[in-house]
Amino acid sequence: MYPSDLKYTKDHEWVRIDGTQAHVGITDYAQKALGDVVYLELPEIGRTFNKGDVFGTIESVKAVSELYCPVSGEVVEVNAKLAEKPETVNADPHGSWMIVMKATNPAEAHDLLDAGAYTELTK
Repeated sequence: MYPSDLKYTKDHEWVRIDGTQAHVGITDYAQKALGDVVYLELPEIGRTFNKGDVFGTIESVKAVSELYCPVSGEVVEVNAKLAEKPETVNADPHGSWMIVMKATNPAEAHDLLDAGAYTELTK
C-alpha cells in the first residue's frame, strides 16, 4: 500500500530522496484521517528548515494539521498546482508532493521508516 521508494515519518509525511533533492508530501493514512483537504499553507522558496520543523499547514473539513520536515534543507520548489487544488492530495497523496528541498544532510532519511515499518505503525 505504501510505495517502497519513499521514507516515512511518524507524523505521516513522506520523502523521496534523489541525491540531495527531497520531494515531500503526506501519506495516504494522513489524508484519510484528515478527510477532504480544502487548504494548504506552504513555505516560500528559499526558506530553510531543520528536520522536524513545521514547514506548513494542511486544512481539511475536520481539522488543521501542521506539516513537518522529514529532512533538513532549503525549499527550492513549491507545488503551486497543489496549493490551487489542495483536494488533489486526497486523490493521489503519494504522487502529490508539496515541496522540493535541497537536503543539507540526505542521510537524515536513513532514520525514517521504510514502507514496512510505516505499515506496522499505522495498523
